[in-house]
Amino acid sequence: MARITKNKKLALEKLEKGKMYTLDEASKLVKEISNTKFDASVDIDIQLGVDPRKANQMVRGVVTLPNGTGKEVKVLALVTPDKEEEAKEAGADYVGLDEYLEKIKGGWTDVDVIITMPPVMGKLGPLGRILGPRGLMPNPKSGTVTMEIGNAVKEIKQGKIDFKVDKYGIVHTSIGKVSFDANMIMENANEFINTIQKLKPTAAKGTYMKSLTLSSTMSSGIHIDPKSVQE
Repeated sequence: MARITKNKKLALEKLEKGKMYTLDEASKLVKEISNTKFDASVDIDIQLGVDPRKANQMVRGVVTLPNGTGKEVKVLALVTPDKEEEAKEAGADYVGLDEYLEKIKGGWTDVDVIITMPPVMGKLGPLGRILGPRGLMPNPKSGTVTMEIGNAVKEIKQGKIDFKVDKYGIVHTSIGKVSFDANMIMENANEFINTIQKLKPTAAKGTYMKSLTLSSTMSSGIHIDPKSVQE
């Protein structure tokens, strides 16, 4: 049986078994129960009352967190020469086209987001088997296939994330870092939750937001009362 460390025990003592917290309480508590030596991510998990196997109940979207994610996002802009300067000025970490397509063919995927232009998408098709499983394939719905390259890069750098419900009906994403103050965590969580609520499929019946949990890397989950966050 695994031994519970002193810090882990102290963290567990701060959680009341069976209690449903408000988002305000959870945003403060997640900082108190985190005891990693690094700046842990703050994650949110929402169980939705949808059937993702049905196209009319798919929940997918993008959101720009008001306080960013706290993570340094590496962006690759696959663009034609006339868009390279725009991408660089916006803060893209890697800018180019053919040379990076060759690198990806060789297995290089050391980026978090790839942004490209509609005329270039045809060249990315053969790379789907490499980019798809890693969640790196650009998609117009997430704003990563656009002619507005500069704006797209800036939004990603400032905290724009895309999300998609998984096959179990759960939406999971990181919304910040433990080093954020509690109010910043709450503001980011609120923005994400409000976006999820706006995306409720008309075909979804019954309770839409079934459960909501806030946690940090390696911490226990803090259960939030869904009724406390619904408008």
